[in-house]
Amino acid sequence: MIRAMILLATLLSAFGQGERTLYRLERSSVSFKSEAPLETITATNTKSTGVLDATARTFAVQVPITEFQGFNSPLQREHFNENYLESSTHPKATFTGRIIETIDLLAPGTHSVRAKGELTVKGVTRERIVPCDLVVGPTGVRITTSFDVALDEHDIRVPRVVQQKIAPVVQVKVDVLFTRKP
Repeated sequence: MIRAMILLATLLSAFGQGERTLYRLERSSVSFKSEAPLETITATNTKSTGVLDATARTFAVQVPITEFQGFNSPLQREHFNENYLESSTHPKATFTGRIIETIDLLAPGTHSVRAKGELTVKGVTRERIVPCDLVVGPTGVRITTSFDVALDEHDIRVPRVVQQKIAPVVQVKVDVLFTRKP
């Protein structure tokens, strides 16, 4: 999380220099789906924050863990926050990095790109390369992606008694819209 904050501070300070074109996260949907033999769990978060530097093709996104809504019951949401993601200790997940392909994020168009960066969940950071669909339009830059996250890669332990109800790998879907900073 420290790296995400440093990247955000760097990007925001670059805004004042005039050569950067910054976009802020206007709208977000980050959801996950756990499909296990005995239960499917889904939840969605629309409270993410972030910034995209179109000039450098870098980005930083923060997802507040306690803002996930859905689940199959309030108790399941409580267990997600307290037992699995420990949101009181690790309140945010982050993804910071750069768009690998050299594309002009200021010119309208549709692109298939890869985002390379660091995904931090529950305080554990892993490097990821994520395929993304990116649309540059008059309202900003929309990025959509889906990828899998293995729980054990982020030290999320599932007790044996509920292993048939929680998948070891969850599917994550992201749909975000970055708009130009005023």
